[in-house]
Amino acid sequence: MDVARKVQLHELTTKLGIDLQKLDILNTALIHPTYAYEHPRHAEHNQRLEFLGDAVLNVSMAEYLYLSYPGKSEGELTKIRAEVVSEQGLAIVAQRLAVGKYLLLGKGEEASGGRERISILADAVEAIFAAVYLELGFAYVKKMIIEILLDQIIDTINNGSRDYKTKLQEILQKNQGETATYRILEATGPEHDKTFLAGVYQKDRLLGEGEGKSKKDAEQNAAKTALELL
Repeated sequence: MDVARKVQLHELTTKLGIDLQKLDILNTALIHPTYAYEHPRHAEHNQRLEFLGDAVLNVSMAEYLYLSYPGKSEGELTKIRAEVVSEQGLAIVAQRLAVGKYLLLGKGEEASGGRERISILADAVEAIFAAVYLELGFAYVKKMIIEILLDQIIDTINNGSRDYKTKLQEILQKNQGETATYRILEATGPEHDKTFLAGVYQKDRLLGEGEGKSKKDAEQNAAKTALELL
């Protein structure tokens, strides 16, 4: 790892409010599979860390919500957690921390706007959580996760979920008496790690597109794009 890369990673640790002596695992958390494919010496990429980080994140959130909101039901807690740890929620974290700046991407992914892609940013955030967990332990990463997500937790509790599909449907029905329909336009990647591209339509008019690791997330992101354009 060269000096410039170390400076970048130290900059990110400062934003995260952590002190990592070893930067190798954090660097791996920011290596996209396309970069590893093009640079064989970086054989490891961030997908395994993303798998671990997803589990660490969900346990951290579940414990915090359970202890902090004893008056809320299991269903309410589940909805809050799902909203905050969704792709869209994690992409908000990534954008706030400028995670895209630190990603190592393949040339094709770089050219197609991978640094702004919601699914890539969300995966990188989960991989970062896993890197911190492995280096500093669960108690440390749990504290960091809650500090990073606290504003979004409070916002979700106060303002409800970001159900963009429902909001779009309400606007179309109120103003034009129309309904929105969704189509999966593309599915890329291996079976265990597909990325879906969805389009939302008003009759035959394309209102917006969105990507996600599931069809549901892709449709929500398409609805979000449509709402922004409308």
